[in-house]
This record gives sequence, structure tokens and C-alpha cells, in this order.
Amino acid sequence: QVQLVESGGGFVQAGGSLRLSCAASRDISNIDTMQWYRRPPGQQRELIASFTSRGVTYYAGSVEGRFTGSKDYAKNTMYLQMNNLKIEDNAVYYCAAELEPYAAVIFGRGTHVTVSS
Repeated sequence: QVQLVESGGGFVQAGGSLRLSCAASRDISNIDTMQWYRRPPGQQRELIASFTSRGVTYYAGSVEGRFTGSKDYAKNTMYLQMNNLKIEDNAVYYCAAELEPYAAVIFGRGTHVTVSS
């Protein structure tokens, strides 16, 4: 199992930047896949970025080119750098992990991002 704790959310004006962090309770180097999801107000949770231990990376079209994921293995932490934020990026952002291929997805509790005009 793993516990995931997100941080770094907050209020930002459109065009601004935020960096989210996801601290894991175990070594992330042997976690098969780590992901970022978000749930906009009144909508379903959606996958926005995924990073496998084999180096496969995915970004949703809505964030590609603006959001960048990275990992610090020494700190067991994953990051999401979010640039050029838009009103439509308002959401609760969740860190997630699949410990093994096709395993159940484990979510953190989320962090709120509010983008104002």
C-alpha cells in the first residue's frame, strides 16, 4: 500500500503558475504508474497526466504543453508544474498510484486549485 499527500494548491490569476506536490509514503521508484487526476466543479474526475516506471508519459490534450510532471526519487515526491493556468483549470487535483500493472488506483485526498480572471 501507499499513502499519497498532495500540496501546493491555492488561488492564482489566469496566466499564472502553480506547482503541486505529491508526497508518497514509500519508495516511488518501484511504483508502476503515478498519475495526476482532477475533478472540476460539477464534473467527473479526469486523468490529466500519467507516468510509468518504464518511461511512458501521457498528458491530456487540455493540459499538454502547459503542465509538466516530474519526480524526485530522493524525496519520494512527484510534482506537477502548471503554467499558463486558465479558468477551466479550476478543480480539485488528485495524485494517484498503481503499484503494479492493472492494480487498483490509490488516490490522495486532493488539493484545490482556483484560477480567477
